[in-house]
Amino acid sequence: MSAGPAEVRGADWYGEDLSGQEHAGLTFVGVDLTEATGDGAVFTECTFRDCRFNLSRHTDAAFLNCTFTGCSFFDATFTECKFVGSTFDRCTFDLLTVSGGDWSFTALRGADLARATLSGVRMREADLTGVRAAGATLLGLDLSAASLEDADLSGADLRGSDLSAVDPRTVELAGAQIDVPQAVVLVTALGLHVRPDVPE
Repeated sequence: MSAGPAEVRGADWYGEDLSGQEHAGLTFVGVDLTEATGDGAVFTECTFRDCRFNLSRHTDAAFLNCTFTGCSFFDATFTECKFVGSTFDRCTFDLLTVSGGDWSFTALRGADLARATLSGVRMREADLTGVRAAGATLLGLDLSAASLEDADLSGADLRGSDLSAVDPRTVELAGAQIDVPQAVVLVTALGLHVRPDVPE
């Protein structure tokens, strides 16, 4: 674990290779992580305020129980990363790409994910209340037991995602792309019963 100062303020980590680094309990304020890479980096219970992750690339990294406030993730890519228990507040996610990994128990209340692409991500029991994801690509997500009340998923591509926690009466789904098994889940959530065709 890092043994340096408890706070890193205004550091220029543009293009830095953070691979293999481990940090715990640190606060990062105004740090520029643009185009940084971080294969296997581990941040535990760290706080990031007004940091820029723009165009950064991270693979097999972990941000465990971290807090992100006012951070920018423009065109950032996270592949097979863990964000378990992390909280995001007033962050921007334009062109964010997340492939695989575990984002369970994360808090993304009210986040604007409309221009984000998430695929194959575990997001069990995530707090997605009020998320704005109209037109987003949300493929193959494990959203079991997630909180999705008042979320806007209109026009989103939801194919392959677990929608068992979605209440169609409290989530905007107009124009969303879903597959047949998902349609059955949503119809059942509305209290309807899917029956075979009436025999002739």
